[in-house]
Formats: sequence, C-alpha cells, structure tokens
Amino acid sequence: MTYLEGARGALSKQVGDQRLKLFLGLTLALIASTAVLWFATGEVLLVLAYALGLAVLLAGGLAFQRMQAAPETEALGIPDWSVTVAAIEQPGEAVAITDRANRLTCANSAYIEWFGLDSALPNLALTRASQEEMLRLIRQAWRDGSAHSDRLEGLDIERQWKVTAQRVGRGDDHLIWRFRKIETEIADPLASYDVTGAFGRMLAKAGIEAAITAPDGTIKNASAGFARRAAGDEKTTLAGQDFVSFLRSDDRDRIFFSREGRSGTPQTLIHIPLDDPNDERALGPDEVPSLMLLIDAGVGIGGGWENSSQGTAQLERLLGQLPLGLAMTDRDGRFLFGNQAFLRAVNRDELGLPAFPTDLVVRDDKAALSDAVRRHGRGPSTSGNMAIRLASAPDNTVSLGLAGVRGMGNASVLLSLTDSSQETQLKRQVAQATKMQAVGQLAGGVAHDFNNVLTAIIGTCDLMLLRHTPGDSDYDDIQQIQQNSNRAASLTRQLLAFSRQQTLRPEILQLPDVVSEVGPLITRLLGEKIKYSIKHDRDLGVVRADPQQLEQVIMNLAVNARDAINMHRGGTGKISLTTQRVNMREVEQMGSEILPVANYTVLVIEDTGGGIPEEVMPKLFEPFFTTKEQGKGTGLGLSTAYGIVKQSGGFLFADNVKGTGGRTIGARFTMYLPVHEGPMAPAPEAPVEVPSSEWSGGGRILLVEDEDMVRAVAERALTRAGYDVTACDDGEVGLSAITSGGEFDVIVSDVVMPGMDGPTMARVIRETHPDLPVLFMSGYAEEQLRKDIDIPKMYFLPKPFSVQQIGDKVADVMRGSARK
Repeated sequence: MTYLEGARGALSKQVGDQRLKLFLGLTLALIASTAVLWFATGEVLLVLAYALGLAVLLAGGLAFQRMQAAPETEALGIPDWSVTVAAIEQPGEAVAITDRANRLTCANSAYIEWFGLDSALPNLALTRASQEEMLRLIRQAWRDGSAHSDRLEGLDIERQWKVTAQRVGRGDDHLIWRFRKIETEIADPLASYDVTGAFGRMLAKAGIEAAITAPDGTIKNASAGFARRAAGDEKTTLAGQDFVSFLRSDDRDRIFFSREGRSGTPQTLIHIPLDDPNDERALGPDEVPSLMLLIDAGVGIGGGWENSSQGTAQLERLLGQLPLGLAMTDRDGRFLFGNQAFLRAVNRDELGLPAFPTDLVVRDDKAALSDAVRRHGRGPSTSGNMAIRLASAPDNTVSLGLAGVRGMGNASVLLSLTDSSQETQLKRQVAQATKMQAVGQLAGGVAHDFNNVLTAIIGTCDLMLLRHTPGDSDYDDIQQIQQNSNRAASLTRQLLAFSRQQTLRPEILQLPDVVSEVGPLITRLLGEKIKYSIKHDRDLGVVRADPQQLEQVIMNLAVNARDAINMHRGGTGKISLTTQRVNMREVEQMGSEILPVANYTVLVIEDTGGGIPEEVMPKLFEPFFTTKEQGKGTGLGLSTAYGIVKQSGGFLFADNVKGTGGRTIGARFTMYLPVHEGPMAPAPEAPVEVPSSEWSGGGRILLVEDEDMVRAVAERALTRAGYDVTACDDGEVGLSAITSGGEFDVIVSDVVMPGMDGPTMARVIRETHPDLPVLFMSGYAEEQLRKDIDIPKMYFLPKPFSVQQIGDKVADVMRGSARK
C-alpha cells in the first residue's frame, strides 16, 4: 500500500465521522422536540404523528447526503491507487510514478526494496555522475515524453540499473519510471585460466612457466616466459601448436626446452587437469583441458636457490658474510639470494629482496638493467659495470657490477653493489652545510647593505626630531618612520645572527640559569591550554655563550612549538624542555659525522604539534622559509636560532618524535653547546670614572664613509655634538687628508669600501700615527671583525646607529684616549 492509499483512508474516516455526528445531532433534536410537544399538548396521537413525520424527513436527508458523498470524494481528485499498484507489480522490475513536482505518488514493492519509500527520485543513492544523468532523464521525459539510460550506478558499485521514463496520465501530468537491474555476468571459472595475463605473470615471478593445453594436447594459450624459452620471442602466439613439440628428453628422462639445446636446464613438469568439480559428468583425463607447469630444477617454487652441490651452498654462505653487497639472479633475471650488505645498499633491510632487480631501480633504468642481466646470464662468462638509480634514492647514481657465473650448475648472474648509505648521508650533510653557508653569506651581505640604508633613515629621523617637538604636525609621522626603521633593523640583526655575523657578548654560564630567566615569559606566551614542563639533569657543565642570545634561541624554539600545536592540535598540547649532559663516550657511540667528540651540555625542546613533514626538513633553518600563512611569520625564527647556536660553537638538530605504532606525534629540537674547559672569566670590573679635565669635549674627526647618505648623517650628528669633522668618501681620500698634514684626534671609518677599504687605510695611517684611535662602523659582527683586523686601539660601532649612539661612542673613544 502506498502513502496515497493511507491518505485516502484517512479522508474516508474523516467523512464517516462527520456523518455520525450529524446523525446523532438530528436524533437528539427529534427526541427533544417530541418531548416539548408532549408536555405542551398531552395528545398521544399528535405526538406520534409528529415524531413519525420527523423520522421520515431525517431518513430521507441521510439518504440524499449519502448519495452526494461519492461525487464529493471524486471532486477531491484523489484516485483509487490500489488497482494501479497491483498493475505495476512486475517481478525483477522497480516501477514508480511521480507527479509534476517529482514527488513519488505510487511505487511497487521492488522499488521500495531497492530504494526505500522515502527516496525522492532525483535524490536516489547514486554516484554523482548518475545523479546528473537522472536529472537529465527527468528534463527529457517531461520535454519529449520519454527518456532512457543504459546504466545508472549506485553508491554500492555492484548496484547498477537500466532506466526508462514515460509521460502518462490524462493531462500528461505523471511520469512512470522502470528500473531493471544489470546483473554482473559470472564467467565460467575454467575459462578464466588465461596464463597470458596476470595469472601467468604471477607464476613467472615464482619461476614457473605455464601453458594451457586442449584435451588433444594442442596449446590454447601460454605465458610470455614459456613463449620466450620455447620459441625465442615472448610475444609469439603458440595457440594451436603441439605442446610436446617444444620439449625434449634425454637418456635419463629429464625434460628440457628443445630450443635451449644442451645448455638448457632440466625442467620439472606438473600436469593439472582443469576439470569442473561441479560438472556431474564423469570425464576422463583425456577429455578435459590441462594446465602445464614447467619449473627449473634449480629454482624452488618459493623463489629460493636449491642446489644439490655442497660447494655451491658453502659459496652462498661465504658471500653472505662479505661486507660487499652481493646478490645472484638466474639467467632470466629472477633473484636467487642477496646478502645483508646488498639489502642495506638498496635500502631494503626489512622488506627483503623483490622478485627482479628491475624492481629496485627507477623506471628509466629498468629496461637497460633487464637487458644487461639477461645478456650476462645467457652469453659467455662476462663482467661489467653500469650506472643505475635506485628507486629509494632516485637523485643519486650508483655503480652496479654484473658478472656471468658458470660452473655452478645453472647459469646465473652475480650482482655487486657497495653499501654507500653512510657515504651518501655524509655527502648530503656536506651539501646541506655548504648550502647553509652560502645562504648565510648572502644573508649577511643583504643585511650589511640594508644597515647602511637604515642608518641613513634612522639618523635623518633623529635629526628631524631635534627640530620638531611633540605636538607638531610632522612629529607623529617622523616617529612612525623611526619605529618602522627600528623594526627593519631588528630583521637585519636576525639575518646577521643566521649568517653568524652579529656581535655577541659571551659569558661563562649555566644553561638552567638562562632557562629560569626566560621561563616566566615563555609561560605567558604559551597560554593555559599548552602544558609546559622543565627538567634539568645533574652536574651540567658550564658553557660560554651570550645569555641574551641564548634566551632568544629558547624563545624562538618555544614559539615555533606553540604555533605548531595551535595549527595541528587546536591549541591544546604539551611542550617539554630538558637539559642533559652528554660526555665524549656517548658522542662516540652516536657515530655522528657532524658532531665532534667532546663533552656537551644539551638542551632538548619537544612538542606535540604533529611533527615536521619530510619535505620541509631540509629547508627548516633557511631564512624567510615558513609554512605559516602569509603575514603570520617572517621565516627568521629558526634561522636566527640556528645562527646563534652555530656562532656560539654549538650545533642545532631537528627531528620528529615517534609515538606508539610509529606515528609521528611532534617535533624535537636538540641544541648541543660544548662544555667550557678553560678558566672561569673574572668578574667584570667597575667602570673607571674619567676626570672631566682629561677630556673637555670637542675634537677633530676624520670621517671616511663611501655611502653618501650615511656620511651625511654622521657628519651632521658629529658636527652638532661639537666636533670638527672632515668627511671623505673613500679610503684613499682619507689617507690623503692625513698625509697632507691634517691633525685628527680620532678616525671614524667604514670597513667595506671600494678601492682602499677601512682596515687597509688604518694600517697605513698607523705607520706614521701609531697612537691615533680608529672607530670602525660596520654591519658585520665585531668578533669577526677583530679576527680579520688586528689593530690596536680599535673600536667598533654596529650599524644601524642613531645620532645619539654615534655621538656617545665617539665621546667614549675620546675619553679612552685621554685616559691613556
């Protein structure tokens, strides 16, 4: 029964209830009026006549209303679908009727079973393409009167239907749909034995050649391996030829392939009748087709090497102990065995050997390797080498040795491959270190050039602010320029940190002290959802580093871990910080090619942020590389940390933390700082106050700077501070100012200049003026500068600097000269 039949029943029930209420109301009215008449007149005959008349009228009214009921129901337009449902009940066919709004008005039991009664026709459980096809059928059926489709596919791939739709009805206002299942034909299982395809290839991997023969012994189909060994061409069709014509036997009844002659290997023939066990007919072995399997006597079904010669078995055990990677194949290129060194060399320690050597190399090298193995296996005993690329390391080329082996029963090929995994790893590490060094030099050069520009901008802003007071219209704009310039200067300092060219102030310190100093700030940055734990090892050695820069490293690593947790774990996770001591013996056991053998104090930061993708790991410490969204990261956090650690003589490594089941749960950064073995540094002395009589201000300054903007700012700043400034645009002009008789109290010079640079100029000047102090301005690190320039009375001013900073630094140099 359809849901429309239920609606019809509900309507009929409603009409019947209304009739019953009307009948009861009229009856009560008749009784009441008769009673009133009785009490009013007391005449029995009159009351009976009145009651009888009303009863006749009531019966006539009810009869007339019943006669009008059927037309009224028909006027509602609800047909009787019971006859339609009975008519559309077709075995194996789902039938449904829809109206103009594509609503289901009637359906048979098959439709309800396949699709359900609540499934609207355009929204059946079909694939996306089939749903689009269904909408096309609906449009076509309403437009053309009919439509059909040969295939609609359900979400379950085994459910497919043919569909027809036809417009019907008195006003062509309905569609009748017919669905017929497309039954998947089940082929005869015996007909699927076609060894020319996947079945034959599967047997060939096990060292088995196969053929299907008819009851009369003729070949129906044969595997490619059988065709190659029987006719010399694996593409040859042997159908219709006699199976035994391709075989021969010797006086010991051993079976060989005729084409291989005396050089062939004996075969084991297995005959499998392909009779159908469900066939009730009793057929003899000569009345059914057969599966013929030929197996080399020297190859087991499992692909192993079975040789009866004790010497050959000993040779295999001997080769298995050699450090050289060795493997052996048969003449057709199937692996017989491979030692552990070979498995390590091809990165298959756990997977074992595949079926063929070609499974180990990239696609482009497969054909050449297959031809080489067959050539060495079938011809005379030869040897050679070829370059291949392993599929596990497609970017590296390795040398594979091949040698034909004879005299051990069956012809075979010996493959040799050196285990170069450590060498490859070392090459990769050297390449990575070289790339990082090159990127560092580039970053340092970029930072140096930007520092010159920023020095001019910051100095110009300082000079303008001296002429503008708060409240001026331009004051806020100048302040904004200065703030942005300082932000840019901090970025250049990070680049210099990465390139190891920033100025450090190293101290002898304990790593837990630095961690405790930065701990409260890290806790505020992480928030309440991220758990932060600290654990310190005992007896940690002291390290020599800049404490402020180490705090920057720890902060950068913690913030990076926090961002990973926010991105991959919704802001909830854990960060642990651990300090450890690692002695020289433990370093030796690591076998690292990068980490020198020494005692280290180690800082480890682990998080639960999902880990670092393998493709990101090589670029992790490069400047400006970030995986964050645009505008949410500069890509300088990890690169800065890397540069600070390297400049402090340490090492920084990154890897992933594995959880249960080998699943990556987070990242781990490990910082190694060498333990300081020298004497402890003395406590810093209190600054000595210089009497004002030793320096009363003013002086003559030789300013040498090739950048016009920087020179102009420095000259104005020093002139404003009361100095007599002589400005020169290169080292040769500055030297001329001295040799021409100029007298100066201090030289302020840039380091890198075209022609004669600052250090060269200073050395020449010192030959005639040994006590003249020199203040170098540079964007490079002071420590690196002092290593390259061995000049006494040398001072340093890092770029970018402000007007106040250059004035104070020159004053300090003048005080120092006066004190000495």
